[in-house]
Amino acid sequence: MLVGVGAQVALKIGTVGSDSLATQFLRPSTLLGFVLYLLSVILYVIALRKLTISVAFPTVSLAYILIAAIDHYFFEEPFGWTQLGGTLLVIAGVALLHR
Repeated sequence: MLVGVGAQVALKIGTVGSDSLATQFLRPSTLLGFVLYLLSVILYVIALRKLTISVAFPTVSLAYILIAAIDHYFFEEPFGWTQLGGTLLVIAGVALLHR
């Protein structure tokens, strides 16, 4: 999950100040994001050997919480009541699945 969060952040950094889609795709941070996503897929497949998909997939949704926090503090994206409510629902849902 954390590798996927790193991938998302790297891709976001790759969008900052890019003039075109072609230059964005060639930025080191974008390429790093692609590599991290590939690594996260490999780790997810390994995790599926031990977990059921009905538990593994929702657990990955916890990454949304980290992304929302990173987005707010580092990229100055808004985080209001709607985002807070959604975040709490994700946490509650994952907690119920793990019981």
